[in-house]
Parts: sequence; structure tokens; C-alpha cells
Amino acid sequence: MERTWKPMVAGVLSIVAGSLSLAFALLFLLIGGVVSGALATAGLPNVAFLLPLPIVGGVSIPFVILGSLAVVGGSYAIRRKLWPLALTGAICALFPPQIGILGILAIVFVVLGKDEFS
Repeated sequence: MERTWKPMVAGVLSIVAGSLSLAFALLFLLIGGVVSGALATAGLPNVAFLLPLPIVGGVSIPFVILGSLAVVGGSYAIRRKLWPLALTGAICALFPPQIGILGILAIVFVVLGKDEFS
């Protein structure tokens, strides 16, 4: 069986997209914490400073899950193991949409290199 560059590139693209998704989620959580802190120091009622963090956390959780799956799937694509998990990681690399082109390319390369997986 010939080993081509396609699964390796798909894995790297998935890992990069997943890492960017995780960084986006952490940045979003940081902004939510800053807003909560600013509301707490502004002297608003005791409950007002607790509101932004759960809302922002709820929005960040999908990005953490999708980013983690993209990184794990990318590592399996690089090792050419478990094609379904590598494809799942490539699909999860589509999010966030700003870097969706990396996910599209990762999906294409994983599908083209399917024969190389064990």
C-alpha cells in the first residue's frame, strides 16, 4: 500500500482548525469573565455579574467539543488509523465558519486517502 501525503495534510489541517476553535472558545470565555468582573465592580445587583459567564460558557461549549474532536481526529488521520474518527475530526474542523476552508480541505483529503487507513 502506497503512503501518500493526503492523510497527513488532512490531519494537520484538522489539528490547526481544531486548535483555532479551542482558542476561540477560550477567548470567548475570557471576554465573558471580563464582562462579569466589570459588572461586579460597577456595583450592580449581586446577580447581574453572574449572568454573562453562563451565557458565554453555553456558547463556548460547542466550540470546545468540536475543536477537541477535530484535534483527536487529526491525530488519527496523521497516524492513518480509524478512518471514521479521522473523518469525524475533519467534519468538526468546519467550525467556526471563519476557518471552514480548512475543514473542507481536510474532508476532501481524508476521503481521498481512505484506502491508506487501517
